[in-house]
Amino acid sequence: MSEPLTFQALFGGTFDPVHFGHLRPVEMLATQLGLQQITLLPNNVPPHRPQPEASSEQRVKMLSLAIADRPLFNVDCREMARQTPSYTIETLAEVRAERGEHQPLGFIIGQDSLLTLHKWHRWQELLNYCHLLVCKRPGYATKMETPALQQWLEDHQTQDIDRLHQQPAGSVFLADTALLPISATEIRQRFHAGLSCDDLLPASVISWINQQGLYQRRG
Repeated sequence: MSEPLTFQALFGGTFDPVHFGHLRPVEMLATQLGLQQITLLPNNVPPHRPQPEASSEQRVKMLSLAIADRPLFNVDCREMARQTPSYTIETLAEVRAERGEHQPLGFIIGQDSLLTLHKWHRWQELLNYCHLLVCKRPGYATKMETPALQQWLEDHQTQDIDRLHQQPAGSVFLADTALLPISATEIRQRFHAGLSCDDLLPASVISWINQQGLYQRRG
């Protein structure tokens, strides 16, 4: 007898460092959608943004500390092994092959990423492999850049949670998640300035950052 299918999701990012703006909205999303596992995918060479300040090993260590008491999450380091840009479509194809064609699979992005999705490598193939689960982000537009892109969104959008569980891929879900105006850039700047970050990321991660002298205060 085959194992029952569970709704799982992937969440990629630089995580430099991981913070509550990553974790808490995604935990809310999991509750809202009945997600049973979220796999964090730290990027090695992010194609769309400046290179990380922390090393790959340091970012993975911070993730492991952050999720130690959060069983919803695990970490997949496959993108760390690549010396080429981390293209989402390639990772999704690999994961889909591993988990089977019937496994419901979500890929979690922010509203900012949805608005620039048409700039991603082979973006129109993404829904062949997953559902896109979109978390709100403060200050970003709610409409796509062009009428054609807006029509694409409307053609694929669903608010039917059962559909996400019953189909392996193909839909876009706009989630009702908390808006947390926290950025990793802001956190690094606060560490550089010697300011407190106690309310922005887990205490275990702050302690480790301070022990390692990461994001050190700049004169």
